[in-house]
Amino acid sequence: MDIEYKICTKTIMDTTDPDIQFNEYGVSNHWYRYQEMAKKYLADNNQLKRRLDILVNQIKLTGKKNQYDCIIGVSGGVDSTYVAYIVKELGLRPLAVHFDNGWNSELAVKNIEKILNTLNIDLYTYVVDWEEFKDIQMAFLKASTPDSEIPTDHAIIALLYQIAVKYKVKYILNGVNVKSESIMPIKWGYGYFDLTYIKDIHRKFGTKKLKTLPTISLLKLAYYSKIKKIQFVPILNYVSYEKEEAMKLIEDKLGWVYYGGKHYESIYTRFFQSYILPIKFNIDKRRAHLSNLICSEQITRDEAIEEIKKVTYDLLLMEEDKEYVIKKFGICNEEFEDIMNLPTKTFLDYKNNFSLLQSLKNIFKKL
Repeated sequence: MDIEYKICTKTIMDTTDPDIQFNEYGVSNHWYRYQEMAKKYLADNNQLKRRLDILVNQIKLTGKKNQYDCIIGVSGGVDSTYVAYIVKELGLRPLAVHFDNGWNSELAVKNIEKILNTLNIDLYTYVVDWEEFKDIQMAFLKASTPDSEIPTDHAIIALLYQIAVKYKVKYILNGVNVKSESIMPIKWGYGYFDLTYIKDIHRKFGTKKLKTLPTISLLKLAYYSKIKKIQFVPILNYVSYEKEEAMKLIEDKLGWVYYGGKHYESIYTRFFQSYILPIKFNIDKRRAHLSNLICSEQITRDEAIEEIKKVTYDLLLMEEDKEYVIKKFGICNEEFEDIMNLPTKTFLDYKNNFSLLQSLKNIFKKL
């Protein structure tokens, strides 16, 4: 049965999210979730400064005997670049960590190099075995779920913890933030911390052993956070973070160059979000990205509606990316089209720890 189309009256989230809920005024659960997150993490500038001062003092004190006092992830994107700028402005001594999965755009590589040289930040790059990583990415495509970016996101988290242990660092500062990343439907991208889900898909559709891919189980996560006392800190929630202002600042001060869209610093991400997701799954992640900006009052809803109408993927670039991705995966056009025509599924069609993760989250909330 076809679902009647509805769109949130506060954001531009709509029924392309199968789990969206609306109240009697047409306001979606996503708007209320943002308000909840904002109430918990956001504050006025004076309160933010107090929180930030306390955090920075803790980081400096904890890491004063070490070569580095914090770890940051770098991708060449806006959020991670702004994090790098902030931590140096705060007088911290970061080690930048980059996970090279073989899909970096040339612009992303240049951005990373330029930024870290300008800020005088050391870089640790981890290069995953391409044949192995290709195997797990193909496994996710064959699993026909809309979260084929999970292997990369999971590996980055695992790698950051591993490097923190190696260098005896207690703080990992990341670019996750309320203002631009609170809204994202669970079925559009589940599994960052769910190794059970990742392994089940790889077991069903993969062919190679995962020897070089950094992974992290829930038990290992508990070990890192409770025994090793390593904290993941969303540093952008401690400052007044406005996306457009941040972009202008890093352009002016660091020579950073914009790459055209959220997470488009990766060729595969650009192709997956702009081609595979909308064509196969009827998902446009810009709805979530723009809805965040509406909620944080960085744009109006009318502006977001006009923006979502725009075609962000140049047709020539799309064809070039498609040809490049197919060739890099070592498949032919027919195989790719077969994958695109597979019935769509979600993480619920595979083994997962979703219920356990939700229970743990509720317990931590109560604590």
